[in-house]
Amino acid sequence: MRYLAHINHEDGRMQRLIDHLDGVSKRAEIFAEAFGDGLYGKLAGLYHDVGKYSKEFQTYLSNGGGKKVDHSTAGANLIMSAGNKGYFPVAYVIASHHTGLLDCGSRLDTPLDSTFYGRMKRRSGKELPVYSAYKEELEEPLKNVKSNIAMSLKTKFSVQFYVGMLFSCLVDADFLDTENFMQNYNNERGNYPNILMLKNRFDDYINERFLSKKNASMINMKRREILKACIEKGKNSDETIFGMTVPTGGGKTISSMAFALNHAITHDKKRIIYVIPYTSIIEQNAGVFRDIFGAESVVEHHSNVSYDFDENMDFEDYKILERARLATENWDAPIIVTTNVQFFESLFACKSSKCRKLHNIANSVVVFDEAQMLPTGNILPCVHAIAELVNVYKMTAVLCTATQPSLDDIFYKVSNNTVTEICSNIKGNYDFFKRNRIEVLKAKLSLLDMADNLKTDRQALCIVNSKKAAGEIYQSLSEEKNVFYLSTNLCAKHRSNVIGQIKRLLKNNEECIVVSTSLIEAGVDIDFPKIYRELSGLDSIVQAAGRCNREGKFDVNESFVYVFEWENKELQYKGNDLRPRIDATEYVMDNNYDGLDDPEAIKCYFDYLHKFQGGGLDKNNIIKLTDDKPCYFKEFDKEFVMIEDATWPVFIPFDDKGEELLEEIKAGEITRGVMRKAGAYLVNVYKDKFDKMLAAHHVEYANTEDKGFAYLCDERYYDENLGLLQDVKEGEGIFL
Repeated sequence: MRYLAHINHEDGRMQRLIDHLDGVSKRAEIFAEAFGDGLYGKLAGLYHDVGKYSKEFQTYLSNGGGKKVDHSTAGANLIMSAGNKGYFPVAYVIASHHTGLLDCGSRLDTPLDSTFYGRMKRRSGKELPVYSAYKEELEEPLKNVKSNIAMSLKTKFSVQFYVGMLFSCLVDADFLDTENFMQNYNNERGNYPNILMLKNRFDDYINERFLSKKNASMINMKRREILKACIEKGKNSDETIFGMTVPTGGGKTISSMAFALNHAITHDKKRIIYVIPYTSIIEQNAGVFRDIFGAESVVEHHSNVSYDFDENMDFEDYKILERARLATENWDAPIIVTTNVQFFESLFACKSSKCRKLHNIANSVVVFDEAQMLPTGNILPCVHAIAELVNVYKMTAVLCTATQPSLDDIFYKVSNNTVTEICSNIKGNYDFFKRNRIEVLKAKLSLLDMADNLKTDRQALCIVNSKKAAGEIYQSLSEEKNVFYLSTNLCAKHRSNVIGQIKRLLKNNEECIVVSTSLIEAGVDIDFPKIYRELSGLDSIVQAAGRCNREGKFDVNESFVYVFEWENKELQYKGNDLRPRIDATEYVMDNNYDGLDDPEAIKCYFDYLHKFQGGGLDKNNIIKLTDDKPCYFKEFDKEFVMIEDATWPVFIPFDDKGEELLEEIKAGEITRGVMRKAGAYLVNVYKDKFDKMLAAHHVEYANTEDKGFAYLCDERYYDENLGLLQDVKEGEGIFL
């Protein structure tokens, strides 16, 4: 009998099961070899689908559907029957490869339970179809294949992490082999330039832009010094966790890439992954990288990027776009630019679609840009994950920031790792790039005080902690010329337009006053001569200072960042999440450093913050959960959340394109591409306010049955300056 793995019912082609097993086995072996465990990858691939040797599955396949047949458990049982205790991870990933990673369960589970231990009690001819026909095409599993990793893992966290990485190798290999067959071995994956080719392109770029004698200003000379230090460290260092502390204006993006490329060449790394907190920074950095390396080499993976095709697109652009879209599934491109959320939540995920890319993190250089933005409540599990990737999976980590989050002690306690600084002259670099003075105002300010200050300024930026305060300041200045408001009440498309106006005014040296929440502090390249910053975390204050006299147009002693507090408690931010950071800032203030932006002050801030938080560095007890319930992957997936955000998105039909997208969505065309485009038109609203807006008929669902997509139906509640007006008067609209 001929046993089949897949049938393409469109053209009648058939894939033999033994060919599929062989193809997946070879791919999984290559993937796992990236971290030195190719034989376990090979074993998982070779036996993952032996359940398809049953008559029931072959009938299901030839009929093109019907009652589903459990074909995953058989291979896991067969592997465990070999009698090698070290095969536990192999069996686990085989049993999970169609459902996502199973919860481990207990030895008391029955065959009816959908846990790993429950599955292992299912038997051929009883709970499972008979699959013994595998013997016609496959040898029995070898009993003595040894893992280079599995038996040496010392903690439950390490074992769980290993299962996830091996699972990634298997599911990606399975996806790719199946896809290859279904597309008749003609898809657009792979064929990227290698790291050496990319380094040559990069060297040409920096030689022209940064290292040539024609760019010999004092600032460029200092940037060149930092760049050269990164190149040398990349070539000559064998350490695996690096800090790169470079002040704003020091050329951090280019210098970190210089380090990553040279380190990758020296240590034979496969790819470079940039992990960034904000999509605005991602889009900016990815654009720089595409200019240097070519669009075909750089893949963005985040919620706002779309890889939709245009009917007028030429064939070469189509191929580049298709490869980029496919690369977001498994990160096989040489340069990946992604978010903290995407990176870390994938490491703690259970679904195949999220885990599939994990093996491609192995043997890579990963740059954590703006590392200080790792959420304090998740620092401990994030450090555990980074340490695991470094110690076992050959990853090199770079913590890149202007305000280094002082993680040395935590890394050392977790894994005995230390953080090696790439740019040793931290103090000298900070002194050189100092463009302003940070001054703490002793007297608290009223709303009228702030309004009067801003009215006398020609160009100034005021950053506050709450939308309420930003809105009230803006309203008090609304009669003035060229005053702008920025917060997440404006959809991203609207914010982009406003920021464009601000940049044009500043470039032309025209009057410009901006009132904003903290969203402007990172990824927005603007330059004001004066800034007011409400008391906040010191990292936020330093980030704000990076927007003051950024280009050095003014004298340092005439460029001020004023740190202030509100006299009126109604204007203060009400959330508790900011309090520890403010306390840490006040602690630094009491210790009389040379300035709040002094590197020692920044270190003091993070040291105090991390000690003060204590157990708050793992707010959902992820590490304890690992010890108590190892390999409960579904629970981990649920509990590990990078950003706690109990909000509901509301689509704003802000412009003509937004109106078109809304009509597509109403018509039921809710494709992944459409939803990614829709991201630029969303405003997130807290649940209580969302419910009131819904009751008042400001908001409606595009589809009343699934209620999966809400949009603003009353345009009166989106202000051209203040964005979405979320406050609903009691009873408004409810009786209509």
